[in-house]
Formats: sequence, structure tokens, C-alpha cells
Amino acid sequence: MGISVHWSWLAALSCLLCMGGEVRCECTETNMQIEGGDYKLTKQLKAGSMLVYNCPEGYYPYPAMTRLCQPSGSWRPAPKRFTPQRCRIVECPDPSVLEYGNVSPPQEKYFVDNETTYECYSGYTMRGSSSRVCLPNGKWSGSTPICSRDSGDHCADPGIPAGASRTGNIFGIDDTVRYSCNGNLFLVGSKERVCQENGQWSGKEPACYYKHTYDTSLEVSEAFGSAIKNSLTTLEPTGDIQEGRKIRVSKNGTLNIYIAVDISESITEKHINDSKKAITTLISKISAFSVNPNYEILFFSSDMFEVVNIVDFWDQDMVLSTIKDRVNNFVVGDKNTGTNLNQVFRTFEERMGLIKERVGEEAFKEHRHVIIIFTDGAYNMGGSPVYSVKRIKNMVYMNNTGPSREEYLDIYIFAIGEELFDEDLKPLTAGIGDKHYFRMKDVENLHETFDSIIDEEDVKGLCGLHKDYDTGGKDSKRKRYPWVAFIIVQKDGISKKCLGSLVSPDFVLTAAHCFPFGTLPENIIVEIDDGDGKVKKVKTFKTHDNYDINAKVEEKVKEFYDYDVALLQLEKPVVISTAARPICIPCTKETSEALKLVGASTCKQQEQLLLKTHLEKLTFLTRTSNTVNEKDVHAKLGENRGECIRHALSAPGIDTDNPEVPVTENFLCTGGRNPYRDHISCPGDSGGAVFKNYEHRTIQVALVSWGSKNLCTSSGGVVESDDTSRDFHINLFRVVPFLKSVLGNDDQDEYAPLEFLEI
Repeated sequence: MGISVHWSWLAALSCLLCMGGEVRCECTETNMQIEGGDYKLTKQLKAGSMLVYNCPEGYYPYPAMTRLCQPSGSWRPAPKRFTPQRCRIVECPDPSVLEYGNVSPPQEKYFVDNETTYECYSGYTMRGSSSRVCLPNGKWSGSTPICSRDSGDHCADPGIPAGASRTGNIFGIDDTVRYSCNGNLFLVGSKERVCQENGQWSGKEPACYYKHTYDTSLEVSEAFGSAIKNSLTTLEPTGDIQEGRKIRVSKNGTLNIYIAVDISESITEKHINDSKKAITTLISKISAFSVNPNYEILFFSSDMFEVVNIVDFWDQDMVLSTIKDRVNNFVVGDKNTGTNLNQVFRTFEERMGLIKERVGEEAFKEHRHVIIIFTDGAYNMGGSPVYSVKRIKNMVYMNNTGPSREEYLDIYIFAIGEELFDEDLKPLTAGIGDKHYFRMKDVENLHETFDSIIDEEDVKGLCGLHKDYDTGGKDSKRKRYPWVAFIIVQKDGISKKCLGSLVSPDFVLTAAHCFPFGTLPENIIVEIDDGDGKVKKVKTFKTHDNYDINAKVEEKVKEFYDYDVALLQLEKPVVISTAARPICIPCTKETSEALKLVGASTCKQQEQLLLKTHLEKLTFLTRTSNTVNEKDVHAKLGENRGECIRHALSAPGIDTDNPEVPVTENFLCTGGRNPYRDHISCPGDSGGAVFKNYEHRTIQVALVSWGSKNLCTSSGGVVESDDTSRDFHINLFRVVPFLKSVLGNDDQDEYAPLEFLEI
């Protein structure tokens, strides 16, 4: 050991001598190991490399979470000889701060999986959780237990969070309570809360955190997700009140979102990449709403790299894909030393000033501003951002003249990295309602958190909304295809299966040939699991007036499927939720909104956008067991159509030599293996939606009708086409008058009609 120490001193001395000649020494991995865990290096052993310790869930690195390699070849902080690095079990704050009650079992410390129960003294009533469990993120499950009695106070007892102390036990109007955390815990939330006239406490409920405590994605979703949703939910400008609160964001683009990502050397590459993924997901999901925000997006260290300038939204039309490409394509360079967080806020302040100058003070009053920062808070240049934040508040709050304007500004801090400077970051947040400061152990799953903001009550009825990833739950497939319907027709002892799509709460769209002559509504069962019973009865159904399977027998086409479309009206409307909601269909105003078509859009514009190439990639579904799988195909349009439809002549029952007899212009043609190998339809796929996903909204462009070959060994399944097999799908753009006559019928009061564009 003596030789090793002696050698390390010599190495350090030689490094110091070498540094005079601008030669930097590398660090070593001696004594860097951690008991019970491992570590990663961001830049191998070079100067500036960060060593990041990792521990299993429920444990945290102790005594250091990271170490930084110095130019001298030493680590900071240096390993301690008598305190070896190890993974320590996570501890939760002491819950025995409960007033007027008992906590069981009494322990000196509480660790992961420890369970506690709470009981109030006689005469006191329990609020909150009567039992709690210490979680792997260092928090207690459930909510703060409170023992209180009816004392006639104006506000309810706000309680004392685990690990905290409170001063103030009178809860009348304007009375104040103050909180502090015990030991080495720090406070997140409001240190001071005031009892207000409405019976609510001001500020945010406090909590005491250890340095190893972090917020889960679910907690972020509940707080940030619900708050940002309130900024995105819109009403028509009628002055209506929703739940007693006027929604101030209108459809004229008065929401400004400012995003900044820390790329300094204290932030790992993984954190940066995960932040970029979260940002692009957030932007994509916001695009599913009818609000079109303006964005300012930058990356920062000692320098600032602006990838999207909010001023550009006034000077040009910013395409969503361009914004996401700029974020994804940004490359972090080597010169990212130092951190100037103040420059970020000063830039945002300047951009707000430009907006105010352009739109005028009166219009600026209606602008909402949301600032989102990803950083660890380790700024070492540019000074404190506190005063810049204060100036931003004064600009938005109009120097606090007149009614409160706090709702017009939200500043969210996502604390990322291994070492977080909480006390520097917490004062930078702003906004009313839920918490605005989040300690993130990692942001790997944050994109799923941001995705969840569209699944709120206020927007669940928008057509085409869906999950675009596997949520892992038993209803994951339903949430990816919430509009899919299974149709069973039972007649004369024969059972026939088809697919359909929910196009409104009351109607399912499917193929007319699914219903043999003489079929009655009572012969039809529709399966849509909306939480209110899976099986839906059919009230009535209507097929297209021009559908006639025998129409071209004399032209040597035994079965003719033109106008093969039907609408089923359900006896009871589907309960709309994240697992059951309608798909978008052509030529409706809602589809124009989903496609971001502004002004007086037309049906033709929608078709040109959705079917714009001569090989248009589309998708339809096939039923496998009790779920569905995707089939990918390419519609052959324009100059490719003739070659595609000629294969209809080889279908059974077709003896004509003119393919345009069985395949009219009302059909889209897919299949074959050139230039792409398409999937082919199987029995049971009929009536299913042929669709495109457009910026997280699903648009149905056709429905599965018939095919030239049956290559399937059983009903359903993902099967590839051969050289000559083709499928023919009813193009919904060609049957809009039929859809409008039923779904757009405003001469009835049974169901809410869809708004169709003028044809």
C-alpha cells in the first residue's frame, strides 16, 4: 500500500509539472470500485470525464454519487480511505412527526419496503393514508396522514409531511404556517402557506427529500401533465366557463413554449439524448391539440445554441417535422465546459420582449408562457438567474398591476444529472397549481410521461388520438387502436366475422358484404370494450344505396363489391375513453384540424395530403386470437394503378378481360412484392380500417373489401402477398355523400352529427 501511495504522489507531481506545458494527465480507476454496484465513465479516464455510480433499485451510491476527473489526474471528490464507496439502502423521511396520533412501528430509521400504520387519538379524525410503504425512490406511498377535529377553522389542518417541522397551529383566514425539514433533508414545495378566503392553502404542499429522493414518471405525469393540459385545452371564443374557469388559450396561437437543455460536462450524453426524445414527444403530442404553440428551443453550456427561434413563427410557417429534426440533429460538441443558466433566462426574456413589441401590450396580455428547463443547476458563470426570472415575472405579470396574472406564466425545472443543486433551482420555478420542480433520477421514460398529457378528459373525444407505443398493460393494444371494432353476424346458423371502425360514439363503419341479404340488427353483435360492457347491440344499420353484389353478373363478374360500405348505429353510445374513441374519417372539419389544415380547407386538400404519392404506405389490421396486429401495404396510385388492378382478372368468378369492370375508381389497390412486399388480407379482415397515422392522429382513408387470392391458412393472421395477389379497398373519399347522409345528418336529435366539409 505504501508503494502505491508513494507512486500516486509521484504521478500527481509529474502531472502538475506537465500541466505547465499544457499536458493533461489521465485519472486512474484505483479505489473507484463500489460495493454492490458498478460505475460508468463519460469520457474514459480523460480530464473532464465524469464517473457515475449505479446501484440496484432501492439503493443509492454512498458517500459520493459521481466523481469528476481533474486535469491533475485526481478525482473530485477524492475517495475516502475509511469510507469505502458502497450501495446504501434507500431511507425514507421519519413519519413520526404526526400530531395527535400514533405511528407504528416506531423505528429510529425507515427503509425501503418498511410499512407504517397510523392511528389518531380519541376525538380526532384521520385524513390521508392510514398505512404507507417506503418506496424505492425515497418517498412514502399514499398521502400525508393528518389527525384533526372540527375546530371551526376556516382552512383544514394542512398536516406535517414526513421529516418536517411546522410552526403555526391556527388555521383562520390569513393565518400562516411555516415548514422546515429535519436533519439532512431539504424542502420541496412551499416553506410558507397562507389560509385563503376560499378555504384553501396558498402555495404547494411541501415535502422533505433526501439527496437520493427522486420523482417518478407517474408523479410527473400527474403534476406536469395535468397542468400543461390546462394550457392546451381550448374552447371556441364564446366566453364559456368550464368548471368555473375560463380557458384563456384560444386558437390564434397565443401559447409560447420555451425549452432549454443543459449540455455541460456535468450532464451525461444519455441524459441529453433522453431529454431530446422527451422534447420531440412533447412537441408531437401537443400537435394533436387544436392549439399551435410557438417554440423557442435551445441547448446551453457556457455557450448557447439556439435550434429554434420563436421569432421565426411570425416570419414563416414552421413545419412540425422541421422543429423535431432540428432538435434530433443537434450534436453536442467538445466545447461544452461551464454552465451559464442565466444566459438562458435572459434569452427567453429578450424573446418575450420581441413578442410584446410585435403584438402590442394589449394582445400580449393574452399570451401564456411556459418555460421548461432540463439542468442539474450547476451553473458557474453568468451569475444567478434569479433576477432574470424576476424580470420575466414582472413582464408577464404586468408589474403586478391589476388582477393576478400568475396563471399566464409557468416555469418548470426538470432536475437531471447525478448531482443536483436543488437550492439554486427551486427558486426559479413559477406558476400556480401543482408542483413545478421535479427531481428526475433519469428521463428515459419521460417521453411516455409527456405522451400521457393527451389522455385527459377534456380531449379524449378528439378523433384519431391513440397511444403510439406499447404501454405494457393488458389494454395496450386497445389504446393503440382505440377505434377498432369486432363484428359478428349470426344468421341461419352461420357465423361471419368482420372488422369495423368506431367513427363516432354512435356509429361503426364496416363493409356492406358482411351482412347477407335478410340480415336484421338483432343478428349483429359489435365488440368494443369501453368499460361499460364489451358487447354492443345494433339499433339499425344502413348499406350504401348503390351496393349490389349481383350488379355485373351479365358482364361476367359473379360478385361485384363497388360501394361496399355500411354504417351500424349502436343501441347505446360508446363510452369514450383512452381505450375507446373514434378514428378520423375523410372530409370532416375535425380531420382538417388533425391534419393541421388552416382556413377554409377542402376535401380535395385532405386527399392530396393523405394520398399524395403513387406508392402510398398504408396500414390495416387483422384479428389474431383476442387481439389485432398490423399489416403494412402500399396503395398503387396514378401510373402504378393499372398494373395493380389487372391482377383482379385472375380472381375466382371474374371472366371479363377488362379489370376496370370489377375494380372501379372507387377502389384502392394494394398487394404484390414489387417494389415492396405487401401483406395481404385474410378472411375476417373485411370492413377493417385502412389508415394512416399523421402526427399522432389516425386517419382512415379506406376499408378492406375483397381480394384476388386467399393465401391464409386460417381466419386472420399476418400473411405476405405473392407476386399476383392483390387486395381492393373502398376509398372513403369516393363515398363521402353516403357518410355525410348518415353521420352528418342534423335533421335528427338521436346523436350528435359530424361536421363535414362542403364537397
